[in-house]
Formats: sequence, C-alpha cells, structure tokens
Amino acid sequence: MTAIKDEKPSWTQQLSIYTERRVLTLLALGFSAGLPYLLVFGTLSFWLREADVSRTSIGFFSWVALAYGVKVLWAPLVDRLRLPILAKLMGRRRSWMLLSQLIIMAALVGMAYTDPKIQLVYLAVFALSVALASATQDIVIDAYRIEAAPVHLQGALAAAYMMGYRLGMILAGAGALAIAAWVGSDLGYSLVGWQTAYLCMAGFMLVGVFTCLILHEPDVDLQTQATSQAQHCARLIAAGRSVKTAKALSFLYSALVAPFLDFFTRFGKQALLILALIACYRVSDVVMGVMANPFYVDMGFSKSQIATVTKVYGVIMTLVGAALGGVLVSRFGTLRILMLGAVLAAATNLMFALISQFGPNVQLLTAIISLDNLSAGIATAAFIAYLSSLTNVAFSATQYALFSSIMMLFPKFLAGFSGIAVDAFGYAAFFISTAIIGLPVLWLIWRVEKGNQKLETRS
Repeated sequence: MTAIKDEKPSWTQQLSIYTERRVLTLLALGFSAGLPYLLVFGTLSFWLREADVSRTSIGFFSWVALAYGVKVLWAPLVDRLRLPILAKLMGRRRSWMLLSQLIIMAALVGMAYTDPKIQLVYLAVFALSVALASATQDIVIDAYRIEAAPVHLQGALAAAYMMGYRLGMILAGAGALAIAAWVGSDLGYSLVGWQTAYLCMAGFMLVGVFTCLILHEPDVDLQTQATSQAQHCARLIAAGRSVKTAKALSFLYSALVAPFLDFFTRFGKQALLILALIACYRVSDVVMGVMANPFYVDMGFSKSQIATVTKVYGVIMTLVGAALGGVLVSRFGTLRILMLGAVLAAATNLMFALISQFGPNVQLLTAIISLDNLSAGIATAAFIAYLSSLTNVAFSATQYALFSSIMMLFPKFLAGFSGIAVDAFGYAAFFISTAIIGLPVLWLIWRVEKGNQKLETRS
C-alpha cells in the first residue's frame, strides 16, 4: 500500500485564509486601532499649527504619544482586572475593548468642540485621554488576536491587523485633512472644518464598536493561573499576612511578576537572545526612516511627488507585503520569513544609497519606495506573528505589551543620532551604514532558531 504524502496547501488555498471570519475581524479591529494614532500626533500637529499655536507648544503636545510606548505599565491590570458589570455581560477582553473605544469616541468629540486658540489645556487633556484609551485598546486587541486563533492563523491575523491599521491611519491622516479642507478652507484656518473632521473620525470609531459587539469572547483556560494565585495567597496567609493583604499581594504577584517569570521559565537562557532579537529587529528600518523625508526634500523632490509616491504606491505595497507576509509565514514558518524580512530591509536601504547618486528621479524613487514598503509589509507581518507565538495566553496582554515596547526602545534611541550621521558622512554612507547595522539581526535569528531546535529536542 503506497503511503500518502502530506502536501502543503496550494497558494490559492493559503490566500483564501483571508476570507476566514477571524481574519476579517482583525482587519476591522486593526482599523479601529490605527485611526486614533495620527489624530493625537501628525494630524493634530497640522491643526495646531494652522491655529497659530507655537512650535514649542506643538513639540510638547507630541509627548501625548508617549502613552503608546509605556502601555506595558498598565497592561497587567488590563490582563487581570475584570471590569464590573461589563465583564459579566461581555467577557474580560471584549469589556475592556468596548470601554476603551467609547472613551476614544468621547475624547475625540471633546477635542472637536475645543478651540486650540483659547482652550489649549483642555485640548491637551482630551488628546491625552485619546492616547491612553487608544493604547489600552491596542493592549486588548493584541491579546484578543493571540487568544482567538491557533498558531497557524497568527500570520494571517497579523497581516490583516496591519492592513486595517494602515487603512485607519490613512483615514485619520489624509482623510481628516480632506474633510477639514472641504468643510472649512483649503488655505487658512477654519475651526468648523477641523471640528467636523474630528467628529467624523469619532463616528468612524463605530467600526470598532460594532465589531466588538459581534465578537466571541476568546475561550481561554485561566484555571492554572487562578490556582497559582490561590496557592500564593494561602502561603502568605500561612506566613502571617491578613486575608485582605494576602489577596492583594497575590493579585499583584499574578499580574506583575508571574507574566515575566513565565516567559523566562519557558525559554531559559534562550529568553535573553529572544529579547535581543526583539530589540534589534526593526533597527535598520527605524534609523533609516527618520531621515527619509529630509532626504526627499534635500534631493529636490516636490511635495506632490513625495505625497503621490509614498502615500499611494507606498501604502499599496505595504498592504500587499502584509498579505504576502501572512501567507509566507503560514507556508514556510515564522523565523525563515523573519530572516527574509531582515535581508530585504538591509537591501532596500542600499537602494536608497543608490538613488542618492542619481538626483530626483521619480521613476527610480517609485520603484525603490515600492520595494521598501513591500519588504516592510512582509517583515512586519512576520514579526507580529513571531511576537504572538512567544506569548502565553494566560498572560497575553502583559507579555505582548512588553515585547512591543522593547521592540522600539533601542531603534528609537539610535535613530536620534541619525541627523548627526548624515551631517558627518552624507546620505549615501548613512544608508549603507543602516544596512550594515541590520546584519547582526541575521545572526540573532540564526541563534534563536538553533536554540529552538535544542528546546524541541529536550522536550
């Protein structure tokens, strides 16, 4: 009798994964997550400058976005705390998701009815509320994505989430500007235009609200976690602590200590390599990205050329790359596509060094930006899937928030010196150097893969 060989699904079958209900759900949730970000960052800066707010004040306003970088500080509470009433009606994840979305909507309406010329402090309070609620929504959606589907779907879920996120950012950027210009004035300041734009953005958050209402709460077994917390509480009571104190301390242990202890227990020495990979994976892209717009200006490209190429071709290729990345992860595995993404990131940076020698050639710029965004889409989809695979569903919100914070700290710090490097060595040398600093990532991926093989052998 001839043995039947296992065959991989065809490309058509793997692409059909994007019609799966859970994948489409993540597309909508990604849109809900991407929409608020620019409304407290780039789009808000545009509004403030038109309202004749000083550049110094606008700079201080940018600190609002720091909420996204420190969300790990309250992620343990989101992970472990059940909201009264709402949690009983909707479940742990959906209740936090809905609450954060409603706060975003309310705060956006508050921003809409605030005049930055005379109520700048109130606008700052509303903007900070949007940022905090938006970061909380990110925590919950990341946890939901990890818990809602098995590992083989995580690549597609990551890609769908990323595509939705980019669409939300496009609407909050170009869409909000277009509404403000249409209702108000294309040139000059119009408070009514900006109020209408922000009210419309608050309305578009209903996409996330409706999606949340029709979702199914993830089925996660928290019994082990509850048992561990109860045992820790019993030990504290036995050691002489009062019942109230023991319960409080055991909750804090379960929320703050257990997620990190779990990660290092599961991966052992390998954990340090994994954290190093997370911290370094985006370094080549992030450091180069800071100098991209100044490079376009210095090369002599016009605003319309840059907008057309980066916002149209760039966005389209990012979406294509994300979809392709999800399929590639499913077909070839996460670490292999992580390696591919790292190689492509370094290669496309070298292409920017090439264009620096040719002057403002729009066709060449279009080709390079298209390839760069395609590569970024593939790499990001693979990276999100990889981070998701590292988490324990019992601590998904806390652990993923930790990973997503770590992945930007070192690249953002190093990117601060990018202007100094360009001034000292020029654009060509700078782009080449950003490709070179991405090479250690290849070694880290190889070491992590070897470590994984050892862990599998031992188990």
